[in-house]
Amino acid sequence: MSLSNTHAVSHPYPPDLRALTSLRIFLAVGVVLFHFQLQTDHALGYSAVIERSRLAVDAFFMLSGFIMAHVYGPGFAAGTFSYRQFIVARIARLYPLHLVVLGATLVMVTVATVLGVAYEARTYSAQGFLEAVFLVHAWFPTDVGINWNGPTWSLSAEWFAYLTFPLFAAIALKLRRRPFVLLVVGVAGFMLLDAFYRQAFGKVLPRAEDVMGIARVAPEFLIGMALYGIGGRIRATRALALTASVVSTVVLLTAMHLSLDDRIIVALAAPVILAWSLLAKAGCEGVLAWRPLVFAGEASFALYIVHMPVLIAWKSLASELRGIDSGFVMGLPELAGVFTAALIAAVAMHLAVETPGRHWIRKRFGPRPNMQQAPTDGRLGLTTPVR
Repeated sequence: MSLSNTHAVSHPYPPDLRALTSLRIFLAVGVVLFHFQLQTDHALGYSAVIERSRLAVDAFFMLSGFIMAHVYGPGFAAGTFSYRQFIVARIARLYPLHLVVLGATLVMVTVATVLGVAYEARTYSAQGFLEAVFLVHAWFPTDVGINWNGPTWSLSAEWFAYLTFPLFAAIALKLRRRPFVLLVVGVAGFMLLDAFYRQAFGKVLPRAEDVMGIARVAPEFLIGMALYGIGGRIRATRALALTASVVSTVVLLTAMHLSLDDRIIVALAAPVILAWSLLAKAGCEGVLAWRPLVFAGEASFALYIVHMPVLIAWKSLASELRGIDSGFVMGLPELAGVFTAALIAAVAMHLAVETPGRHWIRKRFGPRPNMQQAPTDGRLGLTTPVR
């Protein structure tokens, strides 16, 4: 990759990075398929690629750092960054859908209690509910396990990264002329936290979820910001962008198929994000800029949040109707039906809750029309997932 001799300009990328928005739906579907594969009898088939798709969350964290650098980096460098407006935008992004789905889960638990339906009460504790409301349930060691809505542990980790964003931005700003050094800092941080996590909890860092998942997001968020700086300095031709995108994606999928170490797969996800971002610089996003695919990427957050409650609700209902334990394995047709239901629910929630909720919060608590403000990821069509 050829690098320019001049430093990256304030806006090294075009405003709308549609390929990265589309990338989000592939990542979200990977997580959904991973959870669904856990419900099947492996005699029906097993995919190592799907099993490793749980690591899409790490790609989400890096992508989040990349997008935050894209949207807020110039304002932070110019001294026009508003922490208050940043937090308002992040609340608008996370909370409307999160609170509605959390409320729906509370209703399900309440109904199950009234009807005498058996469930793991320890998982749905009052303390866990409050921690989920305030998105702090991935901040501390715990022996309770993932509760209320499992995937929201990553929202908790993202929320931590958002609250501490000025620290990340200050580090990135100091090293803005040396993005490769920033990358080394992020990778070194990942290695140190991985060593700590293995010593403290006996697992590699990409296995950190409800137990201090914030350790997982911190270095990956910084790596994403470094990728943005590196990408801004690359002269992206169509040939380079297309070749890098294909090669990096194939290499990643091959590593997933071979079930390589989690940390290797996480490392190989970084070049994919960088390469796909170059497609926008080179003006060759192709099918990845197709409006339905971009819309799917925009709705991926809803899919990520709603798919587990939909799956749990179906398994609870089906087990009661069939008189069997809720831990039953599901056949492929049944899983396909639940997957379809989750897709429909995600689109409905995106249109009816997520989008209007985000707009209302920004309108109600955002800056006045005559106040200067940095562009938001909503305007760019790039909303941060979590992943």
